[in-house]
Amino acid sequence: MSDSSQTWSASGYERNARFVSDLGAGVYDWLAPQAGERILDLGCGDGALTQRIADAGAKVTGVDASPDFIEAAIARGLDARLMDGHELTLDAEFDAVFSNAALHWMTRPRDVLAGVARALKPGGRFVAEFGGHGNVAAIVTGMRAMARIHGGDAALADPWYFPTPGEYTQVLQSCGFTVDEIALIPRPTPLPTGIAGWLETFRAPFFAQYGDGKRAEVLRGLEDLLRPALCDTAGQWTADYVRLRVHAKLNS
Repeated sequence: MSDSSQTWSASGYERNARFVSDLGAGVYDWLAPQAGERILDLGCGDGALTQRIADAGAKVTGVDASPDFIEAAIARGLDARLMDGHELTLDAEFDAVFSNAALHWMTRPRDVLAGVARALKPGGRFVAEFGGHGNVAAIVTGMRAMARIHGGDAALADPWYFPTPGEYTQVLQSCGFTVDEIALIPRPTPLPTGIAGWLETFRAPFFAQYGDGKRAEVLRGLEDLLRPALCDTAGQWTADYVRLRVHAKLNS
């Protein structure tokens, strides 16, 4: 994951965002790992899905740009390496490259896919799911509104890459891939620790710009702004997720 101002805590992620790997079942099914295959998990996080791939009998390597996540993945007994997804240094080693909920943090997709292509054997498959066009649109709009009200940097509200299927298909084709399947999937996602837990996990830099004195005020104001759209009468918050899922093959 590659927003340079975003840092990750494995314990905080476990508390506020375990649903991210739990909801990776669909893209895992598209991967369909086989025993003996060599698979690269790009943006492996703390290794929860990487472990599931290994349990299927594949020889899996995880890479992530977060030292805290890599430490957590290694603690699971996984082969996990600290590496920027824009600068993969693996050559023709893998039958498949897999990625869940990470590619939207990598804002130079051609650099990422060039590295994926280098890492794959000819004809290897690339299976991924990440934020697509319209993902967390209400949350981003709310943060941008708060930046306007409080004089903050609105760019910190939206550091991600959320492409349409057509846009990402063009990028894949330009990097030597043939797209087998691609789909934009709306996925309203309940937030177990509320919107504050989500914001503190995924957009800490946005709030840090206001300093300790004003940070809580901005967070409370954003919660009030988002509540009518994203919180039900029982107090359950739901994020407006939209995911892009893709299965592609590297041209031989």
